[in-house]
Amino acid sequence: MTAAIAILIVVSFAAKFLHLPMVETPAMIIASIIGAIPVFLHAWTALMNKVISIELLVTIAVIGAFVIGEYEESAVVTFLFLFGSYLEQRTLQKTRSSVKNLTQMAPTTAEVVDEDGNISTVDVDDVDEGDHVIVKPGGQIPVDGVIVEGKGYMNEASITGESTPVEKSIGDKVFAGSLTDNGTITVETTSVGEDTTFGKIIELVEEAQDSASPAAKFIDKFATYYTPAVLVIGILVWIFTQDFPLAITVLVLGCPGALVIGAPVSNVAGIGNGAKNGILMKGGNAVNTFSKVDTLVLDKTGTLTTGQMSVTELTHFGSDKESDMALLSAVEGTSDHPLGRAIVKYITGENVKATAELPELDTVKGQGLQSADADILVGNERLMKANNVVISDEARKAMDARVNQGDSIVLMAVNKELKLVVGVNDQLRPDAFEGLTALKNAGIKRVVMLTGDNKTAAQHVADRLPIDEVHAELLPEQKVDFVKKFTDEGHHVAFVGDGINDSPSLATADIGIGMGTGTDVAIETADVVLVKSSFDALAHAYVLAKKTVANTQENIIIAVGTVALLLLGLLVGVIHMASGMFVHEFSILIVIFNAMRLLRIKSFKKSPKLDVNQVKTA
Repeated sequence: MTAAIAILIVVSFAAKFLHLPMVETPAMIIASIIGAIPVFLHAWTALMNKVISIELLVTIAVIGAFVIGEYEESAVVTFLFLFGSYLEQRTLQKTRSSVKNLTQMAPTTAEVVDEDGNISTVDVDDVDEGDHVIVKPGGQIPVDGVIVEGKGYMNEASITGESTPVEKSIGDKVFAGSLTDNGTITVETTSVGEDTTFGKIIELVEEAQDSASPAAKFIDKFATYYTPAVLVIGILVWIFTQDFPLAITVLVLGCPGALVIGAPVSNVAGIGNGAKNGILMKGGNAVNTFSKVDTLVLDKTGTLTTGQMSVTELTHFGSDKESDMALLSAVEGTSDHPLGRAIVKYITGENVKATAELPELDTVKGQGLQSADADILVGNERLMKANNVVISDEARKAMDARVNQGDSIVLMAVNKELKLVVGVNDQLRPDAFEGLTALKNAGIKRVVMLTGDNKTAAQHVADRLPIDEVHAELLPEQKVDFVKKFTDEGHHVAFVGDGINDSPSLATADIGIGMGTGTDVAIETADVVLVKSSFDALAHAYVLAKKTVANTQENIIIAVGTVALLLLGLLVGVIHMASGMFVHEFSILIVIFNAMRLLRIKSFKKSPKLDVNQVKTA
């Protein structure tokens, strides 16, 4: 329709140049009518909902231009207005592409394996929890679930925003929408359809892009009063000047088009950029509040650290290290404790097979495991002391070294003789140092760590990172008390947690940031969800929030300034309807292109091969 109007206007101007009035005027009239129809329909719909819209101003202006015979003016006005609307819709469509791409990537069918091993292709909505789904190389995982057979590399870019494939094997969680780069896997279904992480992400992004920021809400409210005010001004101008064209021009130039679209376009562009990079910001309110944060409060386990225990060092005392490691692996293999699983994984990685036979083991609460005759002891120092195991000076030195590094200690004694000292720790996230540094450079004034872990382990982590305060050995309710204390002091607080144990603090802080790979609680509780659980993403989210708010403010200044200059130019006689409408629509273009800059903001990237310890020491 906009293109048709443009062609008619060009034909009219060509006819004018060729002195063909029988073509010139009809072309402009037809162009005006074509352009006026959608504008009038929008205005009428708004009036039915008791809203005086911008389209009403344009409709009155077009009718007025017809009355005074200015067909050229009415045609140009409707063309510019529709062209501006077209550009706005194209921009919104572009920024919403993250949702469109996600929706198109959503799997629609699944290959279900029955109890007899038969495979049938069914609609993904017909898959039930507990069903086994087979996914072949290059295939798309249709459900959330756990791998029960096979292994391979998964491309989880649709979930985490990270394109690097992740190796998955039996027992690992997989997500709907992921792609299997290689390997055939069988997945036991835990969630399907809208209940999957993928489905929730689509829903969240759609809701976020449709929600308004405080600036957008203010502008909407402002427009409801501003539009009638312009109508009144136009009527007053006509009454006092008896200049009908001037009154009509006031109505046209008073349209706050750039002002109305400025905030929504910025908001949608910022949220769209975040979604593309694995960051889900739940609407304009979350973006606006996050941009004001000056105090960042973090949990330790699963947030600053990976949440996965691993062996940092194994020290042996005796003559047969491999045999002792095999025994330890067998003992820990009977336990589901995270320390035990880490030790079994480490020893298996050393190509040492667990001892085949074990005596019956008893659990000693808070201490560890022991055989019935106490010949085999695996646990902490209290278990050793309770059974009169002598700890030599050399063993004590090894234990102290691990404790000083914040490790948990696992000891093994055989026949009252200490054989192994194992240090196990939760590993620091490799991007934590640079991510927190980037956040401080971007405006975060204070970084606080709250953890339920012991003071030594907490301080060891804090010493390696740009953290200002450490509070350890806290219960969940005590973490909430600290968050309330910071907010009461007048700080804008963001709490970063894994979205499970920290949900009370996530809900209490001004902004709750869920740092977990799409966990249900993180998605439901947090205001911002970092799907790929990285400090790179956290730094990008904070910078993006600040730039989105700044971009919105820039658009408001551009829009208000344009209207003020146009009305001033009209009063002094240097602006007329066509030239004024051109400047007015040009301001809309500026606002749109300014917002589109947010789409080009690149995600924060840490320097390659950065050694956190070296940086901290330096």
